[in-house]
Amino acid sequence: MSCSYTYPQQYKLIETFWIKMPDAGIKSLIEYPEYKDRVEYIEDRQKQTAVLRLHNVTKNDESEYCFRLITEKYKERWIGQPGIQLKVSALQVKAPQLVLEKERVNLTCDSTCSLTDGFIWYKNGQVLKIQSETLQLQSERSDSGRYSCAVRGHEHLPSPAVSITVMYPPQNTSVFISPSGEIVEGDSVTLSCSSDSNPPALIFSWFKENQSSAVGSGQSFIISSINSSHSGRYYCEAQNQHGSQRSAIVSVSVKGVWNILYIIAVCVTSAITVGCGLLFLIIIIVQKRIKKINNDSKDTEQKKTSAGKASESRDAENASAQDDRDTDTKKPEEEEIAYASITFHHSANEAK
Repeated sequence: MSCSYTYPQQYKLIETFWIKMPDAGIKSLIEYPEYKDRVEYIEDRQKQTAVLRLHNVTKNDESEYCFRLITEKYKERWIGQPGIQLKVSALQVKAPQLVLEKERVNLTCDSTCSLTDGFIWYKNGQVLKIQSETLQLQSERSDSGRYSCAVRGHEHLPSPAVSITVMYPPQNTSVFISPSGEIVEGDSVTLSCSSDSNPPALIFSWFKENQSSAVGSGQSFIISSINSSHSGRYYCEAQNQHGSQRSAIVSVSVKGVWNILYIIAVCVTSAITVGCGLLFLIIIIVQKRIKKINNDSKDTEQKKTSAGKASESRDAENASAQDDRDTDTKKPEEEEIAYASITFHHSANEAK
């Protein structure tokens, strides 16, 4: 918004600002908290022109804006009237905030400005492909979110966002047992019921198969000091204002202490039997190994004995052959001619 102004030049101009009419206090816009960070003054006193820039305009900004001049002389101050009339074309999304799943709902981009050239829709800040004035939803759970719209060519001025929440009855209802695994008499068991719904289910009922009435209520069903009478098939039912759903059946089987002791005894006996069998098998295998080792030792000794005898026989034969060779070698020496001399001695008596 802009204006031009004149004033008596004999007075010194000391202050200028913009005001919103009607304003009993006649204060500058920047003195009001709702305008403080959205107002910008631009003024050229030589040319005697002034500009008011208003950012983030809303419907509440619709009013008459005037320029105010104050001089140094008391009572010499003026307001430029009539001022500038600001009309705000309100752009808003018209839609119900709560819708039921599968219910068809229309969102309308409403504008007081007739000079529009198409619309742009946003969901959670992301541009949608729909470009008409009306956005139609089939109300799936994924449709929950914040919707806004803008006039084509003025995308920087979107409407305030409107939240759409899709409501639906309980779904995917299920039961969990804690602790899991084998349940023994005297244990404490908790059955928990969960479901997906909007708004969240607040009513939970527990049923035991073949019983006409509910056996418990609340999201958790606790059985303290459980016994065999609690064995059976259980299910829960979750409910909100839009409907209800039953879970699948879960079985609770309680085993007595004596049954557990019997199972432990059987397991221990089986373990001992298996252990004895393994020990017997190991003994047999060890005996066979020892026997095999002994047999191998005997065979080795026999082979060594046979080898020794064969060696002795070969040594004897070799010795005999050696004696024969020695005998043959000595024969030529015995056949050599030996010469001997004999001397006869006669006694004196014989000579006489």
